Amino acid sequence: MRDNKIKGNLRSYLRWPLFLGLLLIVMNIQIYTVNKKAGLIMSVYVVLYLVVAILLYRFKRPALLHDLVGYSMRFHVTVNRIATELDIPVAILGPNARCIWENRQFRNLFTEKFKKNYYITDAIPSLTESALPETSDTNGEIHFHVNDIFYKAVIQRINPENISEDLQQDAAKIGIGSVLYVVFVYDETEIVHYIRENYDQRLDVGLLYIDNYEESLAQVDDVRRALLAALVDRKINKYMLNIDAITRKLEKDKYIFLFQHKYLSKLQADKFSLLDEIRNINAGEEKSITISMGIGIQADTFRKRQEYSRSAIDLALARGGDQVVVKTRDNILYYGGKSIQQEKNTRVKARVKAHALRDSIVAADKVVIMGHSLPDVDAIGSAIGIYRIAQTLEKPTKIVVNQVTSSLAPLLDLFRNNKDYPEDLFIRGEEAREFIGNGNGVLLIIVDVNRPSYTDAPELLSLVTSLVVIDHHRQTGESFENPTLSYIEPFASSSCEMVAEILQYAGEEIRLKAGEADALYSGIMVDTNNFMNKPGVRTFEAVAFLRRSGADIIRIRKMFRSDISEYKVRAEAIQNTEIYMGAYAIAPCNADECTSPTIVGAKIADDLLDINEIKASFVLTSYEGKIYISARSIDELNVQVVMERLGGGGHITSAGAQLTECTLTDAADRIKAILNKMKEEGDIE
Repeated sequence: MRDNKIKGNLRSYLRWPLFLGLLLIVMNIQIYTVNKKAGLIMSVYVVLYLVVAILLYRFKRPALLHDLVGYSMRFHVTVNRIATELDIPVAILGPNARCIWENRQFRNLFTEKFKKNYYITDAIPSLTESALPETSDTNGEIHFHVNDIFYKAVIQRINPENISEDLQQDAAKIGIGSVLYVVFVYDETEIVHYIRENYDQRLDVGLLYIDNYEESLAQVDDVRRALLAALVDRKINKYMLNIDAITRKLEKDKYIFLFQHKYLSKLQADKFSLLDEIRNINAGEEKSITISMGIGIQADTFRKRQEYSRSAIDLALARGGDQVVVKTRDNILYYGGKSIQQEKNTRVKARVKAHALRDSIVAADKVVIMGHSLPDVDAIGSAIGIYRIAQTLEKPTKIVVNQVTSSLAPLLDLFRNNKDYPEDLFIRGEEAREFIGNGNGVLLIIVDVNRPSYTDAPELLSLVTSLVVIDHHRQTGESFENPTLSYIEPFASSSCEMVAEILQYAGEEIRLKAGEADALYSGIMVDTNNFMNKPGVRTFEAVAFLRRSGADIIRIRKMFRSDISEYKVRAEAIQNTEIYMGAYAIAPCNADECTSPTIVGAKIADDLLDINEIKASFVLTSYEGKIYISARSIDELNVQVVMERLGGGGHITSAGAQLTECTLTDAADRIKAILNKMKEEGDIE
């Protein structure tokens, strides 16, 4: 009965007649002091008032309580009916996400097929225990959808002090503890629809460049040239018309287009078929017109999207053209890139870059040259060529080489212990830090790599203020920030070819020595697999220049002969090769006994291409806790795309990647999975 006592304001309200009686007694005493007879009469009425008040308080209290209980019951029923019939779905959960009560709307929408005391995850899978708030100060919130209807669930926590004793006892009886959660579910389909519609109607900015406009039309007559140009323009405008795009021609080979974002998925689904349509236009013997597109999306302003599209088109061209690059705020997507970039006959760009490189070296106090980690002959050969320019201009120069492989040692021996070269020409990364000092006046030249993380000593990049990049690999999303000079030509066979051209324009006073010419020549030989992979007209012109400078093929051949143990490793790898899908050779290479396992892997990949019906080869080599993948093809598979999906890169016909925390078997399985996915997507036959 103690719990049934009247408490609070209601008890005070019922006792106010008694409090008023005290006031009347005080008043009666005051009247006695004025007139005793009047006080006596007043006393009779005060006593009568007190008797009546006490009797009413004593005997009417149960009736009042009865009326209050009746009112509260009617109120409770009304509130319960409102909660049960509320249009907003509401449910009460225990701490283990078990539902103990739900209103009619919640049951109709989510739990009609469930019995009592079910777990809420059975009805709403995304509403797990991790979504429940830990305190009552914050609310949990999740978004989910059922079919085409989108919902937002707000979860509130009810602490023990806010739960009545009866409810605590009931909760304890069914074993759910004293902490409860109330879930309110709101239909946000209309809001999601408007948000999505607003997002879909945002304008994306695209740039379209014809890669080889002048080269493709140079060999046809004037009449046919005009017809080809008109045909290309018509195909571009017709394609853009299908996506309701606004297209404007900036120059004879450059377009800008704006389109609604909702059409991007359509373009991605057909893999930007305009690339194939333009490529199928025959512009002459062994020549076809190709285009590149750069699209910028997911930026807050049109100016920012235009900057994204500019970066995307630059990346597409740097990767060789004939492809589409879509740049978002946090990601870069690639499409196309099936054809090999055609070599440009003009050397205007090489001359301009050579003059710019000379100016950069002249302005520097010191020069540091660096290639990629585990440098190969192409990296060191091109570094030697740059060293000759800096040495002629009388600039202190060092070449960073952290690790010397057996395949590289014969080349370095040409310059070590040679009185024409300083003993500390080749230094390690730690020594390079001391040589650079505070970085003022130091020029860092990167050769044969365009990814900062792949350089031989990435920590040096932040120490210098001037940076030059010279490379022949197709560019990826990772790039150097604000280089002073960037010269990336994917059509070049090697970095040594590019440096050989630069040497011819860097200054008349620059003369190569015979050993330096050998280094550049050997770099071209290795990267072209003895002129079998990607040699062009300019490749042989560079070789002719090196021969005139004293390069000797006999010395080079003797320098790079292999020992018998390497041949045994190559033979074993070829014997263990798996032919996947009847066209792709995947070979594990156990080259632990070789001093240059990665070089051996690259040679095996080249050897496998000599097997009939092999479209591409992938050689996996375990070295220093990593799996190195050498990928090669002739012209039937873009191995660069395959390696990019593994975090690597390279060329269409020559690429590679490095994997960590996996085995040779795991790496082979990942390659197979990528090939299967590319086949499903139609990228390979």
